[in-house]
Amino acid sequence: MAPNEVPGETAGEIRGEARGETRRRASRYVVPVAVAGVAAATIGLVPALAASGDPDLPEITAQQLIEKIAASETQTLSGTFRVSTDLGLPALDGLASGLGGLGGGEGSSTADPSQKLTELASGTHTLRLAADGPERQRLTLLDGSDEYSLIHNGDDVWAHDSKSNEVFHEKGASEGPKAEERELPATPKELADEVLKAAGDTTSITVDGTAKVAGRDAYQLVIKPKQAGSTVASVKIAVDAANGTPLKFTLSSVEGGKPVVDAGFTKVDFARPDASVFAFEVPKGAKVTEGAEEARKSEKLPEDFEKEFGKDFEKEFGGFGKGLNVIGEGWTTIAKLDTGAPAPKTDEAPKEIQGLLDSFGDEVTGKFGSGTLFKTKLVNALLTDDGKVYVGAVTKDALVDAANAGK
Repeated sequence: MAPNEVPGETAGEIRGEARGETRRRASRYVVPVAVAGVAAATIGLVPALAASGDPDLPEITAQQLIEKIAASETQTLSGTFRVSTDLGLPALDGLASGLGGLGGGEGSSTADPSQKLTELASGTHTLRLAADGPERQRLTLLDGSDEYSLIHNGDDVWAHDSKSNEVFHEKGASEGPKAEERELPATPKELADEVLKAAGDTTSITVDGTAKVAGRDAYQLVIKPKQAGSTVASVKIAVDAANGTPLKFTLSSVEGGKPVVDAGFTKVDFARPDASVFAFEVPKGAKVTEGAEEARKSEKLPEDFEKEFGKDFEKEFGGFGKGLNVIGEGWTTIAKLDTGAPAPKTDEAPKEIQGLLDSFGDEVTGKFGSGTLFKTKLVNALLTDDGKVYVGAVTKDALVDAANAGK
């Protein structure tokens, strides 16, 4: 074992304890501030060294910092954070209109979290956040003078879109699959947990200096793939030096340029928010949609979609999951899906869809034949002409190699 690696037994103990903590504190519709499990089978033991201008903090190893995160007791906070996402995609306006509202159904509420919060998938957004344990959270998306608020208070989830004055309500937020499917978007804490839980011997984790985030002293935890072929260059997590709460999360691509995801607090207070923050009263004249009603609408494909793609869409493509295989491991894992049907032709799609596909799709060839590569800065997908799909956070060459190996 290399001198900078953590024994598997130690990492396993951290993993078991931390996952148990996750299960105890997990909640539907939660903006996660409760501590979740973090573990890595291979952790660089490089200590933190402060650069000029950064806070001068005691030295700490990566394993010690991970243990600090896992032991954190933070469950209450309020503040403001900024989320910037740049997947390298073209404008999606045409896609939305071309699909005729796919995913929401006709007459869907503009306050439905499953639709409204997709806006966070691109651009830069400012949000206000408040949390009081797993039972009470509030998130407000600010857009000029308009606001979108999502409130979880006990057994209720309320969402309000001030622009349309529509309200979405769902009862039983702490139980049932419907609620689970409508979780809030990731905070720096949740993003950090997902990366660290997946870390193994394909990953290098080190501490690289210190920083000031939202006025707080923080250590910089850096995660990098050891494998070649991943689109991920690094993940950097700023961890509060006092209480172990992740304050900022940055995911960078091997393509360089702006980070794919840059989410961090600009202001944070760990005191318990007032109970009135989580109270909600339906505004006068607002249209209210109940979650059960919305779920029934979303089960049906929009009429326009059926016209464009044909009534046999479900029959031809409904069995996607049956041919799913996983290739590789770690950061270079590729999902292979055999649809069992020839790939649909781009020129047969609506004009709005054609433009979108042409803008980020490249024709590729190999031993597998020919196909189309759909690319972003993080996730790429290869759709072969014989109906096979290869998807992963890997480079074009890695997808082509996987397709060639399948022949």
